[in-house]
Amino acid sequence: MPSTMMVPDWFVTLLHDTDLVILWYSFLVNSFFALLLLLAAPQLFAHWRFGAEDVLTRSLTSSALPRVSILVPAHNEAASVVDSLRSLLTLQYPYYEVVLINDGSTDDSLQRLKDAYDLYEVPPAVMRRLRTERVRAYYRSRTWSKLLVVDKTNGGKADSLNVGLDAARFPYVLACDADTLIEPDALLRLARPFLFNQRIAAVGGTIRVVNSCKVEDGRVTDARVDSRWLAGIQTVEYLRAFLFGRLGWNLLGGNLIISGAFGLFRRDYLTEILGYATSTVTEDFELIVRLQRHLKENAIEASVVFIPDPVAWTEVPTSVAVLGRQRERWHRGLIATMVTHRRLIFNPRYGATGMLAMPYFLFAELLAPLVEAVGLVITVFGSAFGLLAPTYAIAFFVVAYLYGSTLSLASILMEEVSFHRYRNKSDTVRLVMFAFLEPFGYRQLTVWFRLKAFVRYVRGDVSWGRMKREGFGVEEANPARVSLAQATVSAGSRPRV
Repeated sequence: MPSTMMVPDWFVTLLHDTDLVILWYSFLVNSFFALLLLLAAPQLFAHWRFGAEDVLTRSLTSSALPRVSILVPAHNEAASVVDSLRSLLTLQYPYYEVVLINDGSTDDSLQRLKDAYDLYEVPPAVMRRLRTERVRAYYRSRTWSKLLVVDKTNGGKADSLNVGLDAARFPYVLACDADTLIEPDALLRLARPFLFNQRIAAVGGTIRVVNSCKVEDGRVTDARVDSRWLAGIQTVEYLRAFLFGRLGWNLLGGNLIISGAFGLFRRDYLTEILGYATSTVTEDFELIVRLQRHLKENAIEASVVFIPDPVAWTEVPTSVAVLGRQRERWHRGLIATMVTHRRLIFNPRYGATGMLAMPYFLFAELLAPLVEAVGLVITVFGSAFGLLAPTYAIAFFVVAYLYGSTLSLASILMEEVSFHRYRNKSDTVRLVMFAFLEPFGYRQLTVWFRLKAFVRYVRGDVSWGRMKREGFGVEEANPARVSLAQATVSAGSRPRV
């Protein structure tokens, strides 16, 4: 093994100093996560108590509940669209409609909808405000009066949502993915902030992982944790991201993410900013940044908030290839959005958004894979060649990985003592196990995927990638339904973590 005497002193010093900077970076980032956890804990339990069934029951009779149009973009969603739509049509909410936008599907999604909901074509009665791809037809259901299906040429998820904004009849819109199952009372819970505070621009709820859960008639009847490594770790990841990551931002006033799979908006604000941007691959993140910018520039006192108890369930990737395409796209979209709206960074005009949230996303999210990759390379090779003392490697592991695992365990504990959605003890054991397994392989994989995003962004890549879904409740399904698991669909309908 080469001795450190063969290496110039300046190089060893540079190595030590760089490793020390990366250690401090990891410590500060994880400490900020810990701060978000501390801010989230009291809010979580307050929402848990406030979300009691008797409170919700009284809310159902309130005439002040906002009228909501649920927008559901769908492209090649044959594996899940009928079940997902059924869950939306049977929500416990008095005033709403469902607008499903078929975005040029090449599978039999539209035909399945026609058969399941007895659709018939109707004349267009829509005022077009936003520029979108061509709409081919509008359909109503003979069995569900609140359902409207719009068939259009393919233009992507953002374009489909803009078509939905034009077709919507009500002043509030809920953006929802076609592969998402919403719990019966989720919309009622999501609408509560609008009952008590008129200065709300958007509200986001929790996304949970549906893989391996038992699904009947578009409802999750038994929440389970997938025993497979990839899906199980993502279950922990989603708990951490939603239960304290986004909830903690409420008190800081800088929420920049409302998941594209489950978010409620004031429609007039979205039309004022010309709807969703079709030039980005992460339209949900870009929309909120642009919305926050619009509110600040026009001195509109309205906030973007997150509440933890409205729950929607979505399917996560179960193969490394699909996960890689998803995470690379997410990070590429993050880079593009930060570059587009770079004038907000450290700009006091934009309040907490400019002085706190945008810098956080720059240093703790955008640059994170670069810093972590450099730290990993320096630590491994520096230790292997005797250029760094073993204590550096131990410190890097503790700060960069063990600290994060501790925060994951904290999020599991918060879930257990509050909502306790996973009733089986074996599921809790799995969550704890996956929290410890996440730093070994999974973290490194996601770093690699996000590093590729920088290269593809420089090349001008705007592709979404493709993925395969299993469909809901595969383990409980009959053979005919299992065959639908092979349906190949767009990867554009994923919640950001």
